[in-house]
Amino acid sequence: MNTTGWIILIVVVVIVIIVIAIIAATVGRNRKREADRRRAEEMRQSAAQAQLDAQEREAKAARASADAKQAEVDAERLRREAQERESTAAEARSQSDEALRKADHVDPDVRTDRNGNRIDDGTRRADDRAAAGTDTTGAAPAGTTTADGTADGTAQGTTAAPVDDGTRHARHEAPRFDDGSGRSTR
Repeated sequence: MNTTGWIILIVVVVIVIIVIAIIAATVGRNRKREADRRRAEEMRQSAAQAQLDAQEREAKAARASADAKQAEVDAERLRREAQERESTAAEARSQSDEALRKADHVDPDVRTDRNGNRIDDGTRRADDRAAAGTDTTGAAPAGTTTADGTADGTAQGTTAAPVDDGTRHARHEAPRFDDGSGRSTR
């Protein structure tokens, strides 16, 4: 081979190497572009998912806000109902107190002022009974008539039932215990 042949061979080899390099570079660029496209698509999908998540969080926040507002409305309604019930109860208590005051005013055994309010707790002491015409046992004085129009029971030889004036106390015995022997101990 002569020198021209060698030169032509070298030029052809260089051209083939350049063509291979260009093809390799083009293929590499295409692969990189394709990889970039895939990565960009993944990023878009990730961004779309993040946007959906953000919208879902916003919807949950709006729902929580609406629930809180509804709870406030419910609480206000319950407050008003409670106030109405309290005022109704206070009115009922007032009516009940007024009825008791009227009953105390009518009852001869209860001392009241001119407005019907109790002066004492409703129990009369022995000196009050004596001033009212009864002794501490509850019997009317001799010579007086009872509510049924008959003469006093003590004047006819019968005794009136004693009235408990709070000064007498019930007598209590010590408890008995059974020890199983048949004898009761005291």
